[in-house]
Amino acid sequence: MTKRMMVRPCSVAWPNRRMVAAFIASVPFFAAIPGAAQVLPSVARPVAIDIRSEPITAFDIRDPSRRRFGLLEFRGGLVLRSAHSSFGGISAIRVAADGTQFIALTDRGWWFRGRLLYEGTRPSGIADAEMAPMLGPDGKPLAARGWYDTESIAEDGGTLYVGIERVHQIVRFNYGKEGLLARGRPIALPAGVRALPANKGVEALVFVPKGFPLAGSLIAISERGLDKMGNIIGFLIGGPTPGNFAIKRSSNYDITDAALMPGGDVLLLERRFGWDSGLGARMRRVALDDIKPRALVDGSVLFEADLGYEIDNMEGLGVHRDAAGQIVLTLVSDDNFSAVQRTLLLQFIMAEF
Repeated sequence: MTKRMMVRPCSVAWPNRRMVAAFIASVPFFAAIPGAAQVLPSVARPVAIDIRSEPITAFDIRDPSRRRFGLLEFRGGLVLRSAHSSFGGISAIRVAADGTQFIALTDRGWWFRGRLLYEGTRPSGIADAEMAPMLGPDGKPLAARGWYDTESIAEDGGTLYVGIERVHQIVRFNYGKEGLLARGRPIALPAGVRALPANKGVEALVFVPKGFPLAGSLIAISERGLDKMGNIIGFLIGGPTPGNFAIKRSSNYDITDAALMPGGDVLLLERRFGWDSGLGARMRRVALDDIKPRALVDGSVLFEADLGYEIDNMEGLGVHRDAAGQIVLTLVSDDNFSAVQRTLLLQFIMAEF
């Protein structure tokens, strides 16, 4: 069982934050060990779990009264904990249109779903939480065949696509019909996906629905698969114009997730680590119209945060529009199952869009 520590919200000491950054820097090394730290279930079925949550009322540790960050406004957040041995390592999330139901995944090949609770507009907890191992086409857990490091998720109605970074695969689940017992079946992929570097493969997935440019396409973006110019490689899979494109890489940031805004633009969640710069998180906005085969796309920065803010290893991004018409962004962190990191859930609204 992974060791855990009790965490007080909004009060992580700076020495611990340096430890977090150092640990994140070491993750690719440990992730390269085949079968490292995998926990496989004896019975592959969903199980109800208890989630304990503590509020994060201020995003800026240095100025708790501040609410506006770039083009985003902080709504609130939670530090999440559970005694379940497979809880943690959350790498992607999708939030339903009602803003409450969500489906997430961990990088060890487990589903995590539940219902977000609110006090007013501030997230206050999680109810009806369940976890289950992701199943392969044979009904056995994906992790049993070494298909873990599940890092990305995209939704097409009742169909979910999941990217598996370790083996450069994308699998499709009929989640709408079969729920957490759905079996993942690999889809056909361009050769370039298989050629991505180890532990730097597909990290973000977006499915483009009807009514938008590229409708029917699955956008797959690597974490740090770079082209000859040092830019991040992406793929258009299926749809009207399949092919490769690139995203301008800057300031040593890697991509950890992406999501489609209601108006059609793509939001990119990014992370960086440097011994001089420390740990950081950033979000960029890319026009969907700019994404096409052989294109190099860039986007405006919506916000950027360092360890002076309530961040950890931010890896998941979900988008929905609330009843008031505001665009809500839900971010989650991957704690790497580490005692010195936290599972955070943060919500912002787009102050300008």
